[in-house]
Formats: sequence, C-alpha cells, structure tokens
Amino acid sequence: MLKLALLVRLEAKPGKERDVERFLETGLQLANQEERTRLWFALKLGPTTYGVFDAFTDEAGRQAHLNGPIASALMAQAPELFAVPPSIEPVELIGVKVAA
Repeated sequence: MLKLALLVRLEAKPGKERDVERFLETGLQLANQEERTRLWFALKLGPTTYGVFDAFTDEAGRQAHLNGPIASALMAQAPELFAVPPSIEPVELIGVKVAA
C-alpha cells in the first residue's frame, strides 16, 4: 500500500522550459528502474512551473529515491535549469486510488 510520497515543485529559468521537460522525460526512464518507487508523475503546472509526484510504500523506499540517481541529477542540474532551488516536500498519503 502506498503510504508516503514526495511533492517536488520546479520553476524553470526563462528559456529553459524545454530543457526541464527533457530532464523530466529522462527522470521517467530512471524512475522506471527504481524498484521501490511505486508511482512517479512529471507534471506541467504552468508555463514555467513543473512538478514531480512520486509515492512509496515505506520510508526506506522514499529515502532510497532521495539518495538515488534522479535526486542526484536534479541537484546537479538545478543551477542551470531552475530559477529557484527545487522545493521537495515529504507527504503522507491519506487515500490512494490507482486503476489500470
């Protein structure tokens, strides 16, 4: 059962919107390789605002993700791509519905 998540908010630098989208597309490939990341979404919230929502069954999975390749790449590319540092918020899930 999914219990924990991360909600990440990203604000692209002017002119870097497409680069952020490509970064998030690569993030999906990496997320697909993470066994403990059970759910992963890349979001476009506005013209320059993006987000990531990912969910986990336990804290160990969330921490593995935070210490994994996506988070490393995010922090490495943050100065080039984002107008402000990424906002990463831990979230507890109250209700979940996933349908195929």
